[in-house]
Amino acid sequence: MSITADWYRSFATRQLRGMSRSYERLAHFVADDARLLALLDELPEPKRQPNLLFAATRYLGGPTRTPEEFHDWLMWHWDEVAAQMLARRTQTNEAGRCAPILPILAALPQPLALLEVGASAGLCLYPDRYRYRYGGRTVGDPASPVLLECAPEGDVPVPDRVPHVVWRAGLDLNPLDITDDDVLRWLSALVWPEQEHRRARLHAAAELTRRDPPRLVRGDLLTDLPALAAQAPADATLVVFHTSVLGYVLDPADRENFAGLARSLPGHWISNEDAEVFPSHAVPVTAPANGPEPQVVALDGRAVAIAGSHGQSVKWL
Repeated sequence: MSITADWYRSFATRQLRGMSRSYERLAHFVADDARLLALLDELPEPKRQPNLLFAATRYLGGPTRTPEEFHDWLMWHWDEVAAQMLARRTQTNEAGRCAPILPILAALPQPLALLEVGASAGLCLYPDRYRYRYGGRTVGDPASPVLLECAPEGDVPVPDRVPHVVWRAGLDLNPLDITDDDVLRWLSALVWPEQEHRRARLHAAAELTRRDPPRLVRGDLLTDLPALAAQAPADATLVVFHTSVLGYVLDPADRENFAGLARSLPGHWISNEDAEVFPSHAVPVTAPANGPEPQVVALDGRAVAIAGSHGQSVKWL
């Protein structure tokens, strides 16, 4: 049985269900197509990701509406697609993931020094610049061009104001320059076809961030985090955080080593990851009948909330 095929089937059922009908069909189609699987299996394992294949296709102008069109185009353009997959990463930079962690950030001692691990282009480093709507409550600057809608469930401690951020930096193996139009084109290709609201939000967040680009450092989360954390101002609360990043660290031992490192630093650690990333954060997480599996939000290794995969909802524990 093909590991790659299982990966695509799992992606279809666990991530795409109810979120992108076209990609769900494509993922199942790839899982059943021996020729496509053979081509994918020629790539290094991390480069076979479904999101990477589909985004590379869309980046190059390929069709994703029907499996037949997708297959025929891909057969003619495989060398170009494979080159993009080898050169790029699935660095989806979803600003909406700020919404589930905003209540935590606002409740910590202010001001904050934010350090994002796996920062991509750094859009999640600006939680203080966005507007938020939790049901009937709105937080943030009314003039902000970025509105993050997050459906609350349970006793969500929606803050009265956004946090006060005095320092922000990101760490990434491949930091992206949000002022580069080609970077924005790639990030846009990573957004699933039916989710135009996410694409519009991406462009609004990018426009806002381009006025004051973040400091992004190229480095590894296991070796370079302490040095960057040491540069945060001593009179601010250091917050190391990450959203949908540690799933790409395939070795569970490396994940636990990172968790130990994050706990050892002064300040606080916020994670927003799939439930299986940190089994020690285990809480009952049930996938909805028509939608992707939610994520677990944890503060200093203790689960505090369950969040939608793109920050569209938060359930307080």
